[in-house]
Amino acid sequence: MRFVSGLLLLCAAAQVQSAALPRPDHIVIVIEENKSYSQIIGNPDAPYINALAQRGALFTNSHGITHPSQPNYLALFSGSTRGIGSNTCPLDLSGDNLASALQEKELSFISYSESMPTTGYPGCRYGAYMRKHNPVANWKELASANQPLTAWPRDYTKLPTVSFVVPDQRHDMHDGSIAQGDAWLKQNIEGYAQWAMDNNSLLIVTFDEDDGSEGNRIVTLFVGQMVKPGKYAQRIDHYSVLGTILHMHGLPGLNESARAETIGGVWR
Repeated sequence: MRFVSGLLLLCAAAQVQSAALPRPDHIVIVIEENKSYSQIIGNPDAPYINALAQRGALFTNSHGITHPSQPNYLALFSGSTRGIGSNTCPLDLSGDNLASALQEKELSFISYSESMPTTGYPGCRYGAYMRKHNPVANWKELASANQPLTAWPRDYTKLPTVSFVVPDQRHDMHDGSIAQGDAWLKQNIEGYAQWAMDNNSLLIVTFDEDDGSEGNRIVTLFVGQMVKPGKYAQRIDHYSVLGTILHMHGLPGLNESARAETIGGVWR
C-alpha cells in the first residue's frame, strides 16, 4: 500500500507541475558533442546556432553531468548515468527511461542516428556512427525505437511525441569542426525549427559535455511556438531537461530527474 500511495503522490505531483508547462505536440532533441558554451556562443564559425539562440531561449548556465560522453547521454535518456563512467560498449541496460515512460502513456519516442545502417543496429560503431552517443541502443526491448536518420520523416506531423537526433562524429563537432557541425544543423534541422513555430512543437539543441575547459558548461537552447526568446541564467542540466519533458506530458521524473527543478520562466 505504501508503494501504491507513493506512486500516486508522484503522479499527482507530475500533474501539478505539468499544469504550469506547455505540452508540445512534438519535441526534437539534437545532441552535439564536447564543446563549451564559450566555444559556440559568439563564435563566427557557428552562425546558425547563434541565430537559433536569438530566436529562442538560450540557457547561459547549462551543464553536462560528467565526463566522458556516454554517461551524459544516459543521464538525458534515463535520469541516471546507470553507474557508467566510461564509453564502454556494448551495454545491456534495463529499467525506466524516456522511451518506456512515454510508451506506457501511449505516447511515442524514436532516436534517429546518422550513419547507423539499420533499425535496431546493435554494433558499437559503423563508419562515423558511435553507439556510445545513442543511449536507446542499450535497451534491447527498444530496438524498434532505434532508427537510422534516413527514417526521419519529411512530413513532420509523422514525428513521434519525442525524438532524439544524433549526428554522427563528422557532424556533431566531435571529429568534424564547429563550422561543419553548424552547417549540418542548418541543413538538417532548420526545416523542423521553422515548422515548430507554427505547429505547437519544440526544438531542443544541447551538448553532451564541454571540452573540460569551462566546468562542464554547455549550450542548451529551446526554440518553438511556446518559447519566449531571451537569455536565461537559471542553472539547468540534463536532468532538468529530461524532467521538464516528462512533466510536460504529465509523467513523473525518472531517477535524478525527479529531484531536478522543472525549467520555468521561458514559456509564453
